[in-house]
Amino acid sequence: MSGLSIPTTSALSSSQIVPSSNPAVTKTLNRLSRPSLLSLVLDWLDERNQDNTSPYLVEEGSDEDGEQDLYPSARSLEELREIWTDLQGQKGSKRDVVDRIIEGDWRNGLTLYQLAMVDMQYLYDHPNSQKWTALKIVRIEAEGEEQHSKSKTIPRFHPATFLRNLQREVLPDVKAHYNLDRHSTLPLLILRIFIVESPYNTSLALSSKQTTTFDSSKTFYIAFPDDSPYVYVSLNTTTTAPGQPVSRTDNKSLRKLTLEGIPKAFSRPRERYKLEQTNMSARNLNALVDRRGGGRTNAVGGGWSYYAEENKDGSDNPLNLQMLTPEKSSPEPVEGEGAPKGLKRTMKEDPRVVKRRKLVAAGRFGNSAKPDDGKGIERFDVRIDDVFPSLSSSEQPEEDYALADELDSEPVKKKGRRSTISLALERDVEDVEREGFRPNICVSFFGQHVFAGIRGLVEMGVVDGEMMPGWMTGEEGVSLGIVRDGKIRKRKAI
Repeated sequence: MSGLSIPTTSALSSSQIVPSSNPAVTKTLNRLSRPSLLSLVLDWLDERNQDNTSPYLVEEGSDEDGEQDLYPSARSLEELREIWTDLQGQKGSKRDVVDRIIEGDWRNGLTLYQLAMVDMQYLYDHPNSQKWTALKIVRIEAEGEEQHSKSKTIPRFHPATFLRNLQREVLPDVKAHYNLDRHSTLPLLILRIFIVESPYNTSLALSSKQTTTFDSSKTFYIAFPDDSPYVYVSLNTTTTAPGQPVSRTDNKSLRKLTLEGIPKAFSRPRERYKLEQTNMSARNLNALVDRRGGGRTNAVGGGWSYYAEENKDGSDNPLNLQMLTPEKSSPEPVEGEGAPKGLKRTMKEDPRVVKRRKLVAAGRFGNSAKPDDGKGIERFDVRIDDVFPSLSSSEQPEEDYALADELDSEPVKKKGRRSTISLALERDVEDVEREGFRPNICVSFFGQHVFAGIRGLVEMGVVDGEMMPGWMTGEEGVSLGIVRDGKIRKRKAI
């Protein structure tokens, strides 16, 4: 009699096996390169991971004859570990490695823990594959309650408790698998959430071979930086391609459910939290850790980055710091003096001018926005809502004199009801006269390292470093903002 599967609210176990015949297994393994696959397999063969990554082995004294198999089965972990270690020193294709995993040493299938390790390895091999958004965890203050100190605003994070509370927010008709992994180079703890649309947490939930069962849009990532009131979320909302079956649960609802569950999982009795926007998104985790981490660089962007350096000699004290002041600009050479005729610029720039530009860039950007610092963002969007500068009295255009027929004529009053468009236009004119004309200007910067590119333009003299606004140096620490009266307004509503 086959076992029964009863609907439950518990999460999926890491030891649940996905059959090797499932197309998602081959697709997931083919995402990695050959060296990454070999390194990952050796991790699977570690003694500490055998509860969830055990391979197919032939027991001693067994009558099973595997010599005719394409990949003969090993009899012990040591023997299998030697085989895979030798493969690292040999040349071959990735397809041979994938075939040996699926048809040989893990012919029965891979566990959810192994698939999670594959996804995490792909994330480490391709750091820019996910777009992360930084959110701030803020405590909800009760009415009449005093403001808490900064040390009490950071919620206590215990992984087991957090996962148990997050599991309570999952819908009863879906199941989730959680996997926590420590980043190798950054002070981060990354949580991978894989959601399956099934009320069961047994092999019955993973038996389906539909492409939507292991769709990448069902995999979410949440990063927890150390000693920081921020979290980084990467919630994929990939739309279904034409011709593919539509998922029963909308991806947007899963994303919303995950976002709402994060502050609830942090909350405790008489201590509730919420999420606030920080207007900071990037594909580079290094940039988020630098701007929304637990260090001293959160509020010292641009030229203020000098104060984030931990120097024991006291040079990080603003009273002792002596910045290099730019030299006075030397007069540019006049056309015709030592320059070919017909050229507006000399072929070789004056070294004093070049040095001064670099000093100006160093004063505006500090130690940040360097091409090789690995902390660049790929996009910076700004909407400028500043008042359009009006002309002075001396620059006012002369008024046109009215014609004779216009002086004698009286304004014609139109009969009937005024249209809604006319009322809206009159309202806009009154707002412009009261607050001034604010044109709708949107500026977008694209590149591998936006602020390093702006710094390079300052050093080349394309951008005036002295007249440049502060938000162009990255000192606001945002990737999206609205400039009003010269400063970026930050939204707090999520």
